[in-house]
Amino acid sequence: MPTCTNTHTGGQRSKKGGTFSAQPKSVYYALIGLFQVLSLPHLASRAFSTTVRQMKNKVPDCQKVFLEDNGLPIHIKGGTTDVLLYRLTMAITVAGTGFSCYWLLFASFPKSKA
Repeated sequence: MPTCTNTHTGGQRSKKGGTFSAQPKSVYYALIGLFQVLSLPHLASRAFSTTVRQMKNKVPDCQKVFLEDNGLPIHIKGGTTDVLLYRLTMAITVAGTGFSCYWLLFASFPKSKA
């Protein structure tokens, strides 16, 4: 005996004969993905809270270095790296200012029509 399909549902079987459409399966997978995304913060916090480390507070040591009265400006009290960064920044600033002044001077004089 041949099976009958409903013509008004686009060839899909009726609700009694099996699945009605593919939509519930895609909704199911979307919900599973949503639950996985929502559980990530919980898993991450649990993973990071399992190990206990006692860390020494290094802030007072750094404060002693920077509050020391040794005649140096605050921006170079950090050591050699701070001095090199300060000198590089000053060199770039002076070179940029000189370059800008050169082009302003060059643009201020009219070109000769020789």
